[in-house]
Amino acid sequence: MAHLLSTSYSVKFSSGCKPYTKPFIQDSALFPKSVTFQTSKTPFTRLLSQGKRSRSNCTVRATTLSASREASNEPSQGVHESSSEPSKSKRVMVIGGDGYCGWATALHLSKKGYEVAIVDSLVRRLFDQQLGIDSLTPISSIHDRLRCWKALTGKSIELYIGDICDFEFLTDAFKSFEPEAVVHFGEQRSAPYSMIDRSRAVYTQNNNVIGTLNVLFAIKEFGEQCHLVKLGTMGEYGTPNIDIEEGYITITHNGRTDTLPYPKQASSFYHLSKVHDSNNIAFTCKAWGIRATDLNQGVVYGVRTDETEMHEELINRLDYDGVFGTALNRFCVQAAVGHPLTVYGKGGQTRGYLDIRDTVQCVEIAIANPAQAGEFRVFNQFTEQFSVNELAALVTKAGEKLGLDVQTTSVPNPRVEAEEHYYNAKHTKLIELGLKPHLLSDSLLDSLLNFAIKYEDRVDKKQIMPSVSWRKIGARPKTVAA
Repeated sequence: MAHLLSTSYSVKFSSGCKPYTKPFIQDSALFPKSVTFQTSKTPFTRLLSQGKRSRSNCTVRATTLSASREASNEPSQGVHESSSEPSKSKRVMVIGGDGYCGWATALHLSKKGYEVAIVDSLVRRLFDQQLGIDSLTPISSIHDRLRCWKALTGKSIELYIGDICDFEFLTDAFKSFEPEAVVHFGEQRSAPYSMIDRSRAVYTQNNNVIGTLNVLFAIKEFGEQCHLVKLGTMGEYGTPNIDIEEGYITITHNGRTDTLPYPKQASSFYHLSKVHDSNNIAFTCKAWGIRATDLNQGVVYGVRTDETEMHEELINRLDYDGVFGTALNRFCVQAAVGHPLTVYGKGGQTRGYLDIRDTVQCVEIAIANPAQAGEFRVFNQFTEQFSVNELAALVTKAGEKLGLDVQTTSVPNPRVEAEEHYYNAKHTKLIELGLKPHLLSDSLLDSLLNFAIKYEDRVDKKQIMPSVSWRKIGARPKTVAA
């Protein structure tokens, strides 16, 4: 790994925080010698104050040096992987780059030759602390992750730690990095989290909608040609009794025909925040000429990508709890520890699914084929459709091949949703642009189950059952028992 040395680390505070200097273990090849902390009244810092009243509300600003800006010519240790360089090296800002989809995407783009910066408040890690949950996989700090990536590949990823709801912070990041594309994963992404209580519902909408508005204004002010690649969700559409088109539908009514945005039927405060985002992005494309691609993603499964498999410090998070865990990942962990698979209600709920390796592939395709100025494109980002019952049957079959006794149980559905319904969503645009899907296979399920078995000692069975009810959400903050 890159050489570490101890330096005197200057930390500056503003708005009433007292300046001080303290020792810090610093990688001299990666990190500058000062980090600015600035107080902020963003949704993130209000959330911090709810969790720890005594903690200062400060936004952290930190950056690493990108490969193109490094002063040192000293070679890094480790194996430098060859990669297929993009025809034109683009500067890509990945907002939410410490999260499940964001981390895998940042590494993938870096390996492909893009200059990458991660912007993240690290609030997802705080959620785990507040709720008493944890990733199945032990995940390293963002700084250790980036040091490891630099040592293995010779490629640097810039890091900006702060809240995009703080427009001053986002402005500094945009001016410093000058992105040509922004991949926006930086939102509270759990429907159950948004339904815990009033404060989490308000936080979700405030964080997601205001954060995206700030990104739109930053593009308008500091990067008019910048392409926004925004992670949406198939959940915006709901489960209509007609085919789901990719963003738009052509309707003939009373003898007149028009192509209109596809109707939205969101089913949680989280999904509603995504609908608001889509409307705001569509409006700014029309009014300001912003170029944007909305990737309405299905349910993601898996944990491994080519890049995260390179070293244990690059491993991605894998959530199995009832708040952040997605269906297939949860089922595989449940099977590994001998817990019955928790099917909500009748189990006929059908959704689009995709491997995380296809998530990073789709983002790369969107960046390489940008929208035109003023264009708001919508791609439905998934590869296959399954009902919950179908997923449970697949995991049961795969588990039995490994000698696991896999049982299934129906639990009362905590959500308000149709449990038996028609579902047929179109998803051809990314395929036409070159997506080569990794379809769900016996080998993938076998791999995911073995991965869960490897880390079964880290499973807290108390976190498996759903604990958030759509109908019982209340105004009073909900506490979490240890």
